[in-house]
Amino acid sequence: MTTLTLEAEPAVQKLRVNVKQLIVELADGRTLTVPLAWYPRLVHATPVERAHWELLGDGYAIEWPDLDEHIGIEGLLAGRRSGESQQSFAQWLRARQGQP
Repeated sequence: MTTLTLEAEPAVQKLRVNVKQLIVELADGRTLTVPLAWYPRLVHATPVERAHWELLGDGYAIEWPDLDEHIGIEGLLAGRRSGESQQSFAQWLRARQGQP
């Protein structure tokens, strides 16, 4: 069995989000492009909310504070989608729409 060992911690240098993709440029020159559908909160966000992001630490994760969404760069590299349960997402969506 092999274990993934990173030479250096990946760090975000630049980020773009459009209606279909999350595009992350890393400090080491790599660019990751993943479907926005992997992150339902980003799919349901407005363009203004998608554009309001912050880097955590030295760029090890991206946070969208208005959406309570956090995406770790190691997870992106590993191909992990959002781990949020359907129940949690449905509750978030109802609250967003002003429903109890």
